Amino acid sequence: MNYFIEGLQGSGKSTLMERLSVKNPDHKVFHEGDYSPVELSWCAYVSMKEYEKILDKYDDIRKEIEAYSHKEDDRMVICYTRIITDIPGFHKDMEQYEIYNNRVPFEEFKRIVLGRFSRWKGEKNIFECSLFQNIVEDMILFRDASDNDIMAFYEEINKAIADRDIQIYYLESSDVKANIDIIRKERSDDKGNELWFPLMMRFFDGSPYAKNRGLSGEEALIDHLKQRQDLELRICREIFSGKVTILRSKGYSDDEV
Repeated sequence: MNYFIEGLQGSGKSTLMERLSVKNPDHKVFHEGDYSPVELSWCAYVSMKEYEKILDKYDDIRKEIEAYSHKEDDRMVICYTRIITDIPGFHKDMEQYEIYNNRVPFEEFKRIVLGRFSRWKGEKNIFECSLFQNIVEDMILFRDASDNDIMAFYEEINKAIADRDIQIYYLESSDVKANIDIIRKERSDDKGNELWFPLMMRFFDGSPYAKNRGLSGEEALIDHLKQRQDLELRICREIFSGKVTILRSKGYSDDEV
């Protein structure tokens, strides 16, 4: 079996992943930013020519880059957030090579996503937010896709992995704002300065979705997350029916798992 742990930010995905990994010690766990067969979050996806330019540009950390690089046909995947360096601008530079947030044309985006899901033949894996979050956010916030467009894309994803043994655990948040407030505190420094939430707000406020609708601020973000959760739950029920367990965020029992 392969497990996909899904849900909004702050819903408790990491905790559930740990519980599942304890119950299934023979399964491999994939966190965001790891080299994954199905997900490219926090990873640069580059051509061989681009890869050589990156190595030349950052020659001082060439060995570190090579250690976190993986070849896929004529492409290289660089897990750049795993590289610890004080070189100014390195991580920001690598961010431009991600596939999300409308950085590549939609047809190419579809080809990359569906191709990786189709080629994946693994078993005994536990994936963190590798099915919904980054794809759905890309399509809503940066491509202004309709719910029907997104549903249609997930029909194609479902076909690509139809013969895999998968179980989706979706952590449904009944109070999105409360969960976000918790994660805001958790992801602050020892002086109480928030580290994560200001980045999240800039991400949302700067998206074409928010700008085109004149939206900004915390309330608009929370409304967006609620709508995103409703859509993801619809995808679970209508497209992945029979392969989904919906759990109450931070309110489920071991028996339910």
